[in-house]
Amino acid sequence: MKSFHARAHPERHRTEHIGWLRAAVLGANDGIVSTASLVVGVAAAHASHATILTTAVAGLVAGAMSMAAGEFVSVYSQADTEAADLERERIELKADPEAEQRELTAIYMRRDLDPKLASQVATQLMAHDALGAHARDELGISDTLAARPLQAAMASAGSFAAGAAMPLAVVAMAPQASLLPWTIATAIAFLALLGAVAARIGGTPMARSVWRVALWGTLAMGVTAGVGALFGTPA
Repeated sequence: MKSFHARAHPERHRTEHIGWLRAAVLGANDGIVSTASLVVGVAAAHASHATILTTAVAGLVAGAMSMAAGEFVSVYSQADTEAADLERERIELKADPEAEQRELTAIYMRRDLDPKLASQVATQLMAHDALGAHARDELGISDTLAARPLQAAMASAGSFAAGAAMPLAVVAMAPQASLLPWTIATAIAFLALLGAVAARIGGTPMARSVWRVALWGTLAMGVTAGVGALFGTPA
C-alpha cells in the first residue's frame, strides 16, 4: 500500500505569492500614479517638454529609492517583532513545556477538535517541532507569510521603476501639444492592466480590481492637474 506522502498530490495556493505580490502591485501602482501625476501637474502648468521629461526621470529615481527604503524599514520592523515573539516563545518552551503543550491543546480545542485528539496533536507536534508549532498556531507566523525585508524592498523598487517607466516612455514619445491627454489616457490604461494582472495572480475578481486601481489613479491625476493649472504660468 502506498504511503500518504506517495499518494499526496502537490498543490499551489495564492498565499504563496502574497509576500512579493503586495509589494510589487503597490510599487507598480505608485510608479504609474506618481510619475503620471507629476507629468500631468507640470504639463498643466505649461512647463517645457524638457522640464516635464526631467521631472518624470527624477520622479522615477526618487520614487524607486523611497519605496525601497520605506518598504525595507517597515518590513524589517515586522521581522524584528516576529523574531522577538519567537524568542519569547523559545524561552517559555524551555521554562515550562507542559504549560506550553496545554496552551497548544487549548488552541486545537478552540478549532473544534475533541480534547483527547487535541492533546494527541499537540503532543506529536511538540515532539516534532515545538517552536514551529507555536509559531504557526499561536503566533500566526509561517514561512509563507513571514516578513522578508530585502525581498519586499527589491520588489517595491523594481516594480515602482517598471511602473514609472510607462508614463516616462509616453512623455518621451508623445508630441508636446497632446502630451496631457496622452499621459492621462495611457496611465489609466496602464493602471487597468496592472489591476487585471494583480487579479489574475491573486485569484480575485478582475473587474473589481481593474475598477478600483484605475479609479484612484485617475482621481490622483485629476487633483494634480488641478493644482498644476492653478499655480502654473499662463501658456
